Amino acid sequence: MNSREIKRMMAQMGIKSTEMTDVKEVIFRGKEKDYVISDAQVIMIEAQGQKTFQVSGTIKEVKKDTAASKATEQAAPFSEDDIKLVMEQAHVTREKAIEALKAADGEPAQAIVNLTGS
Repeated sequence: MNSREIKRMMAQMGIKSTEMTDVKEVIFRGKEKDYVISDAQVIMIEAQGQKTFQVSGTIKEVKKDTAASKATEQAAPFSEDDIKLVMEQAHVTREKAIEALKAADGEPAQAIVNLTGS
């Protein structure tokens, strides 16, 4: 079977594949190390509403500096979306939003209620 026949059969089954030619590097972030794939060739396969990515290239494992990653976690222990939500809803500064999230155990809704009093 040649590649043209395979593409035609995939199209008949509703499977679409697209090569993502502008991607040069892919990074998978792990807890203890990152996986960096350089000279990446990425193909996106779309079937039944799901997108799957096939990645090939040269892989390199990069260990994380545990002290630096812990400092980053301590600096912003809450997601950026949660911080922005509290800032917007309660009309407060970033620092006040983070303090409110800490007091509310990371619950944005409770932090907003605590700040607005409603």
